[in-house]
Amino acid sequence: MPERAEKSGKERFLHFLAGKRLRITSQRRAIIDTVFATEEHFTAEELLEWSRARDHSVSRATVYRTLPLLTASGLVGEMDFGKNRKYYDPNYADRPYHNHIVCLDCGRIVEFDSDRLAELEGEIRKRLGFSVQSRRLYMSASCEALRKPGGCPRRQQTAATAH
Repeated sequence: MPERAEKSGKERFLHFLAGKRLRITSQRRAIIDTVFATEEHFTAEELLEWSRARDHSVSRATVYRTLPLLTASGLVGEMDFGKNRKYYDPNYADRPYHNHIVCLDCGRIVEFDSDRLAELEGEIRKRLGFSVQSRRLYMSASCEALRKPGGCPRRQQTAATAH
């Protein structure tokens, strides 16, 4: 994420917290810095791990109390990709109508958009009489890294970090 956008997101979130009269503790600061320094989708547990790399005192409870604030601010989107855990999208505020492909093999999440989706929305409006107000699309797929050589290196990395 460009440095300017990173500061903008942080500033907007800090303003949001100030409006709710919430304190900015060192733990919460580490979480905020972590969220606005990545473009990767993350789980609560990943956020905890990454935040602890910045400040070892970050608690699980503070992460779980901060995530709803991030989503309520509209700066981070909560995504359900059907994997028994929520993912958080740090690119949500800048592009709320983007779409996702989730690799069934390695779990990688890729954002995409297509002009054809806008065309489809136009067709829906014309043929069915609906004006699309929001869109949240995700597709499950197997990545080319698995098909070509027969084994996805990201899958092996994911499996190694899960244990």
